[in-house]
Amino acid sequence: MKSQNIAVRVEELSKLYRIGVKEEMHENFAGAIVDFIRSPFKNYRKYRSLYRFDDVNIDTGIPESDDAVSDIIWALRNVSFEVRRGEVLGIIGRNGAGKSTLLKVLSRITDPTRGRVEIRGRVSSLLEVGTGFHQELTGRENVYLNGTILGMTKKEIDRKFDEIVAFSGIERFIDTPVKRYSSGMKIRLAFSVASHLEPEILIVDEVLAVGDAEFQKKCLNTMQDVGQQGRTVLFVSHNMPAITRMCERAILMEEGQVFEIGPAYRVVNSYLNSGQVSHSVREWPDPGKAPRGDVVCLRAIRVRGADGQITDVADIRRPVQVEMEYEVRRAGRILFPRLIFTNEESFVLFTANDLDPAWRGQPRPKGVYRSVVTIPGNFLAEGRIFVTAHLACLKPLAKQFWARDAVAFQVVDSMEGDSARGEWAHQMDGVVRPLLQWTTHPRPAG
Repeated sequence: MKSQNIAVRVEELSKLYRIGVKEEMHENFAGAIVDFIRSPFKNYRKYRSLYRFDDVNIDTGIPESDDAVSDIIWALRNVSFEVRRGEVLGIIGRNGAGKSTLLKVLSRITDPTRGRVEIRGRVSSLLEVGTGFHQELTGRENVYLNGTILGMTKKEIDRKFDEIVAFSGIERFIDTPVKRYSSGMKIRLAFSVASHLEPEILIVDEVLAVGDAEFQKKCLNTMQDVGQQGRTVLFVSHNMPAITRMCERAILMEEGQVFEIGPAYRVVNSYLNSGQVSHSVREWPDPGKAPRGDVVCLRAIRVRGADGQITDVADIRRPVQVEMEYEVRRAGRILFPRLIFTNEESFVLFTANDLDPAWRGQPRPKGVYRSVVTIPGNFLAEGRIFVTAHLACLKPLAKQFWARDAVAFQVVDSMEGDSARGEWAHQMDGVVRPLLQWTTHPRPAG
């Protein structure tokens, strides 16, 4: 990658923390004060040791003497990557993986233990609620303070001010001290300031979870616009559809290290499949513990990708199958299997009834059956889908089992190839996203 095209370069970055030292217990607050007065130098050394690592091998993080404190953790370890100018880079991983620490180092909020960071451009960061705000100043004063810190003139800030306030939606409170703002108000103003003061590099942590859904949508669209304007965005999120929609590349972090870096869709796939427990398969080997009725018991539900393999992730453009395996323990009844698909808000997307003509209206012999439904590609929308399994006997009606949210899978849009999205790179509303056929003709003159 040519140097002139690089906005951020990180080389062998590491951050070591000492998680604390064991403190002596005192019966009351006065006892603690007396202890500090009696032993000021001892206490000074104890607290100073939290920030020094003279007794630790920096290459290994292992204490070099028996007296050294061993409560050392690597928040970051040998992290290296490059970000191109104009690139929107996603950073994902579980809580504690080192994502927020990385952004704090890049934002110069904390220093690395070792390694090198090269940043080319003016940086604006949005990390924690209230970060960068002076609590005693009003919203208006904080806008000008942040702009000045970024090196902007008053005239430049004046030109952007109305746009910043309008985007934040807190016009009525702009002259109120920030300390009286709710968390949602702070994040609205903070994001508006960070994104509108023309930074060359925008760094955003998962703080957008504080805002309401409509504001989150506005923020995601704005970050995408920032990238399309040739500016650079580093974006930490647990919102996998947003990562695949906005980012060409992503980094997966685990235990302070870069586990994988590459195309966003592939990295998200690795992340969602990296859990030791899959959410896309549920089996009941013991019939006594399975959802059951007097005729049928459920044995398993599985989600399979287009390749027939069990998967937690489905490409929005490709088909996905859900199979329900069950055992008929009493012959002679007409069965009606069905699957109910819901989203994260428990909104029912659709219900799929088994209408296979081979068994429709026909009594079932004893045995194990596997009913499979295929959902075509370009039908589901992005997001997490939950599947509930239900089976009843007909004539007379008798419920056999209802396994609520038995399995789940994630639908992601890789932004590659043909889908209902087309060239539209922004938010797509709707609980499903079918690829429909359109025809357009010029209207005849006259």
